[in-house]
Amino acid sequence: MFPPKFRAKQIYNWVYQQHIDSFLQMQNIPKKLREELENNFLISPMKIVQKQKSSDGSIKYLFELQDGHTVESVLLKMKDAEYDEKGELIHHAKYTVCVSSQVGCKVGCSFCLTAKGGFIRNLTAGEIVGQVLEIKKDNDIASNRRVNIVYMGMGEPLDNLENLAKAIQIFGNENGLSISPKRQTVSTSGISTKIKKLGEMELGVQLAISLHAVDDELREELIPMNKAYNIASIIEAVKAFPVNTRKRVMFEYLVIKDVNDDIKSAKKLIKLLEGIKAKVNLIYFNPYPGTDFKRPEPERMRQFQEYLLSKGLLCTVRESKGLDISAACGQLREQELSKEVS
Repeated sequence: MFPPKFRAKQIYNWVYQQHIDSFLQMQNIPKKLREELENNFLISPMKIVQKQKSSDGSIKYLFELQDGHTVESVLLKMKDAEYDEKGELIHHAKYTVCVSSQVGCKVGCSFCLTAKGGFIRNLTAGEIVGQVLEIKKDNDIASNRRVNIVYMGMGEPLDNLENLAKAIQIFGNENGLSISPKRQTVSTSGISTKIKKLGEMELGVQLAISLHAVDDELREELIPMNKAYNIASIIEAVKAFPVNTRKRVMFEYLVIKDVNDDIKSAKKLIKLLEGIKAKVNLIYFNPYPGTDFKRPEPERMRQFQEYLLSKGLLCTVRESKGLDISAACGQLREQELSKEVS
């Protein structure tokens, strides 16, 4: 005989709002059911094996999964808590969690450390959700405090679309973490056919495109997958994607010294995004050991941004966080793997 339906809501509450570590802690659940759950299910499919905290407050996590593989996540403090003269809280701190969707990645971007280790497997929906749950627990972020989520860690989210969609819906469930899809951004390297599928699902999430180049020749050097999904197909898919009237499609542009940081590229970017309600996020390349790519000069970054703004294109420079820790995606995992080999 199945337990009554209201038990599901109670269990959801304990897991996502009470942040328990064991089913045995569920005080309003019958003992027999608690024991059955404890013997057959996991509350968290992962554990923290390493973390590094930056002087700017960001924290890089390395999680170990049940099969021994590891993935990374990052907690970014976007705004500190504010207090009045009496020490009373005015505004809570604001956080963004960057989560992984795969162990490794198939895309093979030349500038990405994660790509060096190849692709191993997709994460389950539970493993995607578990990253946020464990980070909130580890930082005592109350269940009613919302965080923003970006699917921008290890892996290509749209290459794991089924589990990604499940995770988006689990995050948004009002009985759980209640993180609105509007607070969730899917960042993709540009699988145009799956951008279309994501749009057809009408999940309400925000879209970000990891563009990084303004012509197919350079983009194929940086992102080999561009041979199958070129820039034109990506732009076409973006134009068809359902976007909230108050939102914009984010185009992420990783700026690499002497590769794509010139004004000529900025001019091409303006033309490319014509007719799209877009926002460009310029990102400093974050060097890691063994890469030939270099971080751009701040002056070149400023000139690039100012040109885009002068032409009416909304453009921000992403604040670099975690430069004093293993901030490049995949770096912490690579260090752990190197230790195991040694």
